[in-house]
Amino acid sequence: MSSSVIDFLAAEARFGAHNYEPVGVVLSRGEGVWVWDTEGNRYLDCLSAYSAVSQGHCHPKILAAMVEQAHRLTLTSRAFHNDQLAPFYEEIAALTGSHKVLPMNSGAEAVESAIKSVRKWGYEVKGVPDGKAEIVVCANNFHGRTLGVVGFSTDPETRTHFGPFAPGFKIIPFGDAAALEDAIAPNTVAFLVEPIQGEAGVIIPPAGYFTKVRELCTANNVMLVLDEIQTGLGRTGKLLAEQHEGIEADVTLLGKALSGGFYPVSAVLSNNEVLGTLRPGQHGSTFGGNPLACAVARAAMRVLVEEGMIENAARQGARFLEGLKDIRANTIREVRGRGLMLAVELHPEAGRARRYCEALQGKGILAKDTHEHTIRIAPPLVITSDQVEWALERFATTLTQDLS
Repeated sequence: MSSSVIDFLAAEARFGAHNYEPVGVVLSRGEGVWVWDTEGNRYLDCLSAYSAVSQGHCHPKILAAMVEQAHRLTLTSRAFHNDQLAPFYEEIAALTGSHKVLPMNSGAEAVESAIKSVRKWGYEVKGVPDGKAEIVVCANNFHGRTLGVVGFSTDPETRTHFGPFAPGFKIIPFGDAAALEDAIAPNTVAFLVEPIQGEAGVIIPPAGYFTKVRELCTANNVMLVLDEIQTGLGRTGKLLAEQHEGIEADVTLLGKALSGGFYPVSAVLSNNEVLGTLRPGQHGSTFGGNPLACAVARAAMRVLVEEGMIENAARQGARFLEGLKDIRANTIREVRGRGLMLAVELHPEAGRARRYCEALQGKGILAKDTHEHTIRIAPPLVITSDQVEWALERFATTLTQDLS
């Protein structure tokens, strides 16, 4: 490690809050699937900023849209209209089949906005007694870091010493439709769930689960809220992960890839029934729906479709998954994934996944561990078959090592 890298890390440690434990690399440049560190070493990015850089690093068309808009107008607040917001609404609605759009900034803001909206719908439309609305969520969920969200997390690391927390959430196991049926009560207004639990280790529910979930929510007048902030916009080989079971959510949450990694942009997509309850002054954001964000998001959605990234994610994801499953290593407990959202879970006796991520770094691949024994793999959707093969060779070499 050079003295300059040591200086970067030392300055971070001295001045920054220690709320992350990054892999020991200092990145300075990115292009497509590749990133370079301050010493000129090149790496294949197998995290994509937790799927935010799905279109590849510094996509030239998104960059051009951002620069052009930055020269014209960046922020008006929602006190005034701007000429990018209406086209953004039209284009995201046409792409996803949504009827109403609420633009926000971060994924966590989208989640909080959805919670407020479905509660309001519950009181004003469903007729739930004031203050009694309940939302069902899943164990091992990850919906962000805000106080409202961590209150219904089951991860002690995210909850400890941050309370007291707001009531109104009921936690059930993920992938268990019978548990959802038992949890739904007269005051239940929504079921908030990830189509695939990303932070938990790319946990995929049983086939038919979401079909049953959709039936239960419809039968009980409960809003199905799908957090597609990581899974949405092509990551799983479909535009939205809900399409794998042919269902439609009542509320869909998008973020991350909505800007291609250039700018914080998120959106709550729903219908008139839910978002139609919001009145002026009841919810908002200074930066939500700003012209720069809208211009960037419009370009990010456009290249996703025009350049066939969603189809490529399905094709290359299948090859990546097959290749990982072909690796014969005593360290591997399970390989799972859908599209380019993949994970290798290690046997506990193989040691921490962090060590394998560090070994991969030495071979030119950046991946990230989660939940102690799982390696998450999520390269940009522009990855080629040659790059997949290149990566698989290095995963095979690394995972057949004993680093325990």
